[in-house]
Amino acid sequence: MSMPTTPVTLDRFLTPSHQALWKTVDDFAAQEILPRVNRMESAPNRVDRKVAQLLAGRRWFGVTVPETFGGMQAGHVAKTILMHRLARISGAAAAILQGSLIPVAALLHYGTSDQHNALLPRVAQGSVLMSIAVTEPEQGGHIGGMTTGAEWDGKAWVLTGVKAHVGNSHLAGLHVVVARTAPPGTRTSKALTAFLVEANQRGVSLLRHTSKLGLRGFSFGQISFDRVRVLPHNVLGDVGQGFDVAQSSSILYGRPNLTAVSLGLHERALSLTARYVSSRPRYKGQLADVSVIRDRLGRMSARLIMARILTYHAVDMLDRGLPCDDELIAAKYLGHELASETGNDAMELHAANGLDGDHPIQRVWRDMQTTYAPAGTGEVQRRRLAENLLQEETGESESARTPWSVLHTDHTHHPIPSPTAPA
Repeated sequence: MSMPTTPVTLDRFLTPSHQALWKTVDDFAAQEILPRVNRMESAPNRVDRKVAQLLAGRRWFGVTVPETFGGMQAGHVAKTILMHRLARISGAAAAILQGSLIPVAALLHYGTSDQHNALLPRVAQGSVLMSIAVTEPEQGGHIGGMTTGAEWDGKAWVLTGVKAHVGNSHLAGLHVVVARTAPPGTRTSKALTAFLVEANQRGVSLLRHTSKLGLRGFSFGQISFDRVRVLPHNVLGDVGQGFDVAQSSSILYGRPNLTAVSLGLHERALSLTARYVSSRPRYKGQLADVSVIRDRLGRMSARLIMARILTYHAVDMLDRGLPCDDELIAAKYLGHELASETGNDAMELHAANGLDGDHPIQRVWRDMQTTYAPAGTGEVQRRRLAENLLQEETGESESARTPWSVLHTDHTHHPIPSPTAPA
């Protein structure tokens, strides 16, 4: 079998196994996901469950799960390839995968050996999908303002509150729920606790799925918890460690995951635009022959090259166990910004045709809007970069917290075997 073609700019980050995975995902997306895209777009109020089943059949929900539990143990570059290449065909399909990988990080980093033994094999085989519920309707991603709470009644924690924008809310069988467990006045870093809550427990209810601007087929909805009892063995991490559970999952998985989705959508927008202007008659040639159009395409191409390198550079550092919090932040922030600029250019170059709901560029542009807020808005990312820079320049870095990328280095990843169709 000839080796698949991947961008030369990524050669330093991709092993032959990565390149084979790249080809496998491209083939899978074209054969299994592409035929479902129009169906998802035409039914905005429906959650697509088949895509999750197809992804589970490939065991891709276990991409970072250790082999001892049936996972791929393939690392963050491999995880990025999965979402990047899926998002080229369907942002919703990539979102379904990434949405359940974030809580997998929480389980990997903070779960007990009993929790690992009980849950990771099911995660790896895709028989249970996970979600992470942190954001709230009124507080958004402001963790310090969280109102969902859990009280100890002597035998169990009693959980009450509402979570919003929960990725895979209608597909997940197990939720990681972060709630306030300390009295008012306690520092946020010590006031929260993470719980493992099964979706079918008494007191757990879902708001009916309704369409959003983008990612049709993917659910990121609202879940209510009404005096849900959580036994001690379903606390994830220590009591009071919920802030760390949420932060590490967001920083080490959420940011690179959203970056990968942005990259796939970015690539698709540029490809669609190049094809469109090359086939659109103008004067005695094609629209692509007009110099101002080529200038636009050149800028769009440069943005994609920048986003692609930064994306894979950051996750390669993460796989190597190097401190890369800033690189993950920059990749997420710039990845969305560069993709958004290209998306706007693409819509303008398609002109009135871009407003046609049946044209794929409109779907790609809508999906792009959904990668801004999760795992921290652009403003949040820039503030974090500024804080880290100022600490370095003022000599405070030694007293700063150990980087998350060093604190929670995943299990050493193994070379990926040449992928084959699942049995």
